[in-house]
Amino acid sequence: MNNDQSSYDHDDDESNDENSMRDDVSVVVPCAKLLSKMSGSQASELKELERNYEELLDENCRVFASYFKQVLENSNDSGLIIVTPPSVVLRKIEKVGGLHFDSEIESSLDKHLNNSSYSSSDSDAEATDEQKNIRMASLEPRQRQIRKQKQPIFVESNHLIMADADNPPGIGKHTPPKDFVCPITTHIFDDPVTLETGQTYERRAIQEWIERGNSSCPITRQKLSSTKLPKTNYVLKRLIASWQEQNPGGLDLSHSEPMSKSIVPSNSPNSVISQATIDGTITELKHAITSLCMSEILNESEMAVLQIERCWLEASMELDIQIMLSKPAVINGFVEILFNSVDPRVLEATIFLLSELGSRDKSVIHTLTRVESDVERIVALFKKGLLEAVVLIDLLRPSTRTLIEMDMMESLMTVIKKKEEDFLKMCLKPKSVSVLLLGQMIGDSEESIVSSIANTIVSSKVFESVISSLEAEWAEERIAAVGILLRCMQEDGKCRNSIADKAELAPVMESFMAASDGERFEIVCFLSELVKLNRRTFNEQILHIIKDEGTYSSMHTLLVYLQTANHDQCPVVAGLLLQLDLLAEPRKMSIYREEAIDTLISCLRNSDYPAAQLAAAKTIVSLQGRFTTSGKSLTRAMLLKRAGVGKSYKNLTRTEQIGNICGEDDDTSEEEKAADDWERKMALVLVSHDFGLLFEALEEGLNSRFAELYSACFESATWLIYMLNFLPDTGILGAARVSLLKRFISAFKSANDIDDRALSLLALNSFAQDPQGLRDINIHMKDIMKGLRELRKYSPLAFEMVKVLSNGHDSSADFWNHRELVHVDSSENGKVLSIACFRDKIFSGHSDGTIKVWTGRGSILHLIQQIREHTKAVTGLAILQSGEMLYSGSLDKTARVWSIGNEEIHCVQVHDIKDQIQNLAVSNSILCFIPQGAGIKVHLRNGKTKLLNSSKYPKCLALVQGKVYCGCQDGAIQEIDLATGTFATIQTGHRKLLGKANPVHALQVHNGLVYTASTSLDGAAVKMWSTSNYNMVGSLPTLSEVRAMVVSSELVYLGCKGGTVEIWDQKRQIRIETLQTGTSGKVQCMALDDNEEFLVIGTSDGRIQSCANKNVHEFIKQIYSGI
Repeated sequence: MNNDQSSYDHDDDESNDENSMRDDVSVVVPCAKLLSKMSGSQASELKELERNYEELLDENCRVFASYFKQVLENSNDSGLIIVTPPSVVLRKIEKVGGLHFDSEIESSLDKHLNNSSYSSSDSDAEATDEQKNIRMASLEPRQRQIRKQKQPIFVESNHLIMADADNPPGIGKHTPPKDFVCPITTHIFDDPVTLETGQTYERRAIQEWIERGNSSCPITRQKLSSTKLPKTNYVLKRLIASWQEQNPGGLDLSHSEPMSKSIVPSNSPNSVISQATIDGTITELKHAITSLCMSEILNESEMAVLQIERCWLEASMELDIQIMLSKPAVINGFVEILFNSVDPRVLEATIFLLSELGSRDKSVIHTLTRVESDVERIVALFKKGLLEAVVLIDLLRPSTRTLIEMDMMESLMTVIKKKEEDFLKMCLKPKSVSVLLLGQMIGDSEESIVSSIANTIVSSKVFESVISSLEAEWAEERIAAVGILLRCMQEDGKCRNSIADKAELAPVMESFMAASDGERFEIVCFLSELVKLNRRTFNEQILHIIKDEGTYSSMHTLLVYLQTANHDQCPVVAGLLLQLDLLAEPRKMSIYREEAIDTLISCLRNSDYPAAQLAAAKTIVSLQGRFTTSGKSLTRAMLLKRAGVGKSYKNLTRTEQIGNICGEDDDTSEEEKAADDWERKMALVLVSHDFGLLFEALEEGLNSRFAELYSACFESATWLIYMLNFLPDTGILGAARVSLLKRFISAFKSANDIDDRALSLLALNSFAQDPQGLRDINIHMKDIMKGLRELRKYSPLAFEMVKVLSNGHDSSADFWNHRELVHVDSSENGKVLSIACFRDKIFSGHSDGTIKVWTGRGSILHLIQQIREHTKAVTGLAILQSGEMLYSGSLDKTARVWSIGNEEIHCVQVHDIKDQIQNLAVSNSILCFIPQGAGIKVHLRNGKTKLLNSSKYPKCLALVQGKVYCGCQDGAIQEIDLATGTFATIQTGHRKLLGKANPVHALQVHNGLVYTASTSLDGAAVKMWSTSNYNMVGSLPTLSEVRAMVVSSELVYLGCKGGTVEIWDQKRQIRIETLQTGTSGKVQCMALDDNEEFLVIGTSDGRIQSCANKNVHEFIKQIYSGI
């Protein structure tokens, strides 16, 4: 047949030719292109023709069945009767619905029909039947159901489908054809797949068949070459959709109808014109739909998609058009385009149409989700850059696990970072649904996955684009943005300042009213995190915005929510409500404040809900109001600073860079004032509530066996008790003392951590301001004094406490009295040239190369090891800061590294220095020593040595924080930076032509001061220098010739040439005591133990002495006598 001779005439020609239609000839339409040009009425007439053609086939089947029966009966008889073949039943129609067929088409049809008559040749009949079947299949429209014939028919995709002889045309229209039903599930196909054997099954059913270990076709039993299933049979799927459309009685209509409502037509002139335009658009749309669903040419289908998109936009999404496009056959046609087209514009239009239809009609989504491969294709297009597909993905409602497995994180962030004008104008905005999907991933995933997602969002700066979603019209998008930003702040708090600076909070507060309980709590957590900025003034600005902006009263809303919230949520809500109430000056009565504090106390005392207990304790800690740049509470660090243990605070300041929160000093002063005012107001309302009822709740928290809860309650109690010193005296200190004094005394005595002991001391110092509190503390005087002695080198508050306990008398001189414990003679090993202490061990180096290890348990200095691996005098001993290694230097030109075990030491490394070691110092595996000649040498890790300051002859040295301080033969004192090799002069040396020089014999560095010992010609043998500006800040006016020196937290020990040890007070720079060693030999070396309780002395005549502080009991008696 010649397809090009088919034509499309106007309606006038149709009316003129209708009378000439002949009823005795049936014409079959052979051209797919012709179908794409038909109008709606012509398509209806063509469907009628198809029904007539079916009936014609049925009639021919009945006639030929009778004929074949006669032939078979004749073959069984003995006689031969010739049966004449029947004629083919035909009805000829020249014109159908305006479609004209010329004589050439008719002759071709006649030729086809004549060739189909009976032939006695079996091969000819078989060939004729095959041609007939192929021709029929090629002429069949794509959306019609498969012909009910015995023989197989090849449809468009060359898939073999068997007809259903038990379901003839026209009988049981609502019963699905056998070819549409899976032989395994006996249900209509949702996702049909055709195996290599030609059999078609439901994907899930055949997949389960294969997973059970089968590798053959269930029907034919033919072995499959591959168990991997092919793609969906979209041709069959489209035929099924067409059948379901024509047979609604057999269709599952459980899915919802389109969401739009019918539009009532208007009779105005404008509406008539509009209706005419719509009718024209619908006609054009029908042509495009026909081409999309029936054309085998990809380009025609792609053009149809673009035409449908244009019709959709021009018709302003009319309901009739929406219904036409929402049918399963059309949706499946769109899906085929997604799989086959490579044109970005066509793919974009297809995604746009599916998204628009899916957002209005749930049945579209139902059609798409029947086949998993359809969803996978949409996700693949999205990840390849078709960003509008995210709308369709959201409509498909994938699970959180599916979203994670799809690995769409990068594509979602790309959408969020783009501007809205970069996308097509759609019913649902791509950015909005991307925020929703991201919020879903963050809200429902495992903690490790959420942490990874949040860190990625922060590092890529995507959170800055999410901030704008807080102002979105869609409340669901605003809440999703809140969840995303909350997790970002919890994972990396440094983004908090950017969020607080750009966020609009009024829309968030309006979302609170319509949100669910879980969403409300997320909003509260978000706002609570937002007011943890490192500037107090900014926090109060944010609080004012939360309180004043929005349609509803924020405080009343939070109060109502607090009364119905879950136990675990109440502390956070109460904390935010209390902060909002505190913006005004504390009043005598506030229902918001009373309810908030009552809730915190109730949660803190309810041990049935440990999570709520912990949340309440942490909330109270955070109410102090100071935070780092990452939002961490500074309450503990500030308390340690107030207790004089500033190391932790300085480390935190350096790590978080909170010291530089402001650019100007004026701003810093303003921030400090605001922080102090807030802290005072908050502490006042907390301790004043119900006359200190909070202290009772904190006492119960301190009894908890959970370390985290105990720690939070401990910090809260310390802070509030400390703040009582700055609040009006209303008798609340007595209530706190009754509840907490014993707990803090116990903590002070038992705490192993120095910081915890310092915090306990801070609280005890506040209790000691009250006479009754001081009397209670005196009961535990012995244990408290022991703790004060251990704290003296960490906190100056220990001396303040001693003053308080001694009724104002400064008895530090008595406190530091010493007495001799033990005296041993090691003169057989020569001079004692070096000493070092580590825990309960003492190491001594002798002039014959021996190293001895002692223990000082009880009143005996017991020798536990004696080793001699150096061949000459051991001139220096030093403990590595970690305490695991002992370094020894010798005149035998080696340095040895010893492992410190439980009892004995073992040499683990030997450094061949190739120079005599006169003195040494180590730090972080860096070894510095004084050689035989000039300068200082540094032994590098590669085994080489580097000479520094070769113009001087050092006598002593100290290594601190990468800098070497040395005292020289000519009296010079210098600082050498190991990193740069540069040096600075602290004191200039003098070379004398006549007389002796004034060398520096001893040098120590402690707390930013350099202590040097030389001659007393200028009235002060010991001088103190600042390491920051190299100025002399003090001196000790001793007249003795100092040869060794040790500095503790409060005292300076000077070992003198005459065999005495002078003990000096650092602050007052006065001599407290002089110890007599009982020998005329000079003091060669000294060392203090880690707790500064024992002083060990080595002399030139080979003696070792150990001295300790005066018996504490005697000192306690002195304290009691002064009270």
